[in-house]
Amino acid sequence: MMMLTAADGHKFQVFEAGNVNAQRGLVVVQEIFGVNSHIRNVAERLAGFGYRVLAPAIFDRVEQEMELDYTEEGIKAGLDARAKIPEEKTLLDLEATAAAFAGKPVGIIGYCWGGTLAWSCATQTQLFKAASCWYGAGIAKKRDANPNCPVQMHFGTEDHSIPMSDIEAIRAAQPGVELFVYNGAQHGFGCEARASYSAKHWELAELRSLAFFAEHLR
Repeated sequence: MMMLTAADGHKFQVFEAGNVNAQRGLVVVQEIFGVNSHIRNVAERLAGFGYRVLAPAIFDRVEQEMELDYTEEGIKAGLDARAKIPEEKTLLDLEATAAAFAGKPVGIIGYCWGGTLAWSCATQTQLFKAASCWYGAGIAKKRDANPNCPVQMHFGTEDHSIPMSDIEAIRAAQPGVELFVYNGAQHGFGCEARASYSAKHWELAELRSLAFFAEHLR
């Protein structure tokens, strides 16, 4: 873990993976379960493709080292923590994380809550060259925002938290966004710790994300 400081003076922990001298960077944004073993695994795996990867602990504004499991109790605790952090404060943490790459091209990839935050970063900041948003349930409400970088999105047809009507509304509002829908995939299909994990859908979505970043992080 390293420590960073946001523009408002808040200090927070960041999990780091990969070579610090890598020429491209990725910010990995957590679900509502913190920078847990799943998110650390994601960061390590993506670092293996030649990126320096940083995963900020955005729950640090509520409680440090907050890692939750995929249970009803974990979901409740995560939702409670998220509700205590205004999104503008979270964006300060993500901006500080992007700035830690010292001008190198940086992409952002987020899952669940992090998928929505990746969209917010794409539309409300100028620091990212590309954004990959995985099953962000809050994107539909913000679908009319204008992205400042190329954006890719991934959704599942069986995600009960994101109805197909929301996905189609996003597609209609954002014809320039590369939007993929995975038939039969549920919410969290990219997380090996969840019962909804689908290896085939995760593999395809990650390959698409990697190709997307390879194209845009130059």
